[in-house]
Amino acid sequence: MSNSTEQQINVTTPDMFQVYLVKGLYGAFCVSPSIVFLYINGIMLFTLRSKSVFRETPRYLLLYNLLFTDTFQLAMGQLLLILSLPPVFLTQYTCTIIVLISVTVTSVSPLNLAVMSLERYVAVCFPLRHSAIVTVNNTGVSIGVIWALSSIDPLIRFILLVLYETFSADQIMQQFCAIDALFHSTVAHEYDKAFTAITFTFVGIIIMCSYFGVMIVARSASSDKASTTKARNTVLLHMIQLLLCLSTSLFGILTGYIYRLGTLNRTARLIVGYIFFIFIINLPRCLSSLIYGLRDQTIRLVFLHHLRCALWTGWPSVTTDKH
Repeated sequence: MSNSTEQQINVTTPDMFQVYLVKGLYGAFCVSPSIVFLYINGIMLFTLRSKSVFRETPRYLLLYNLLFTDTFQLAMGQLLLILSLPPVFLTQYTCTIIVLISVTVTSVSPLNLAVMSLERYVAVCFPLRHSAIVTVNNTGVSIGVIWALSSIDPLIRFILLVLYETFSADQIMQQFCAIDALFHSTVAHEYDKAFTAITFTFVGIIIMCSYFGVMIVARSASSDKASTTKARNTVLLHMIQLLLCLSTSLFGILTGYIYRLGTLNRTARLIVGYIFFIFIINLPRCLSSLIYGLRDQTIRLVFLHHLRCALWTGWPSVTTDKH
């Protein structure tokens, strides 16, 4: 018995040391660039609240809502990653709250992209009625509806958790806090597939219809070619962002498939998991501020100004709003 125990220690200790080394190195590799992007996203959020032209323009309000959800998801992902490195095991109650909040915010992004595409469609196809249809009040109502619809998903998941899962609020979880760690029933998995398919199909149809509507107007000889081309590219960008949001939903499927492969050892599975985390979870959440901050001429000037102030003084200085 003593010899067997010594052999087990000799085998497992180097392996565990290698696992913790990989966790530390790749954790630092994942967290470091994300902190930079969180900082940039913070500057972008500050920029969108620093001028009245941004606070009183519907498309900038929708952009702020999208960027807020991306930043929140990025921050939550880094928090869970950091907690998994030591590792720190959470109670099921704490994990459930974190997961359901994350689910709510994740559902906001595709719906927000659909509303942003409709706003561009109205701006190009109904320019004379745009100011009457797309107002600040109507945009605020739209954002409220988006969040209300997004809250339905976590509510249903919570009901499924209570009905079909073995749930103890004070029980310590023995694995990484994620949706797959809480939901194991077939009903929950089928619901997740159905909800993802319905949401992205619905939003995809709206964005595609908006794109083709703008394309038809762009071919009109009497239309403003520059404006319609810019609007068409913007709607196309929304479609690309929707695909990036969809890729995030595939993270659990891909990692689950990798972990079930018997050909990879634990260290290799960790490495692949961290690579997926960087390119599937982090990267889509880091692109919105750079894409819109540098693409929109109005935002770019103010954004670069605040970014320079942040790099020199630590945070943007409060400037007088002249707009």
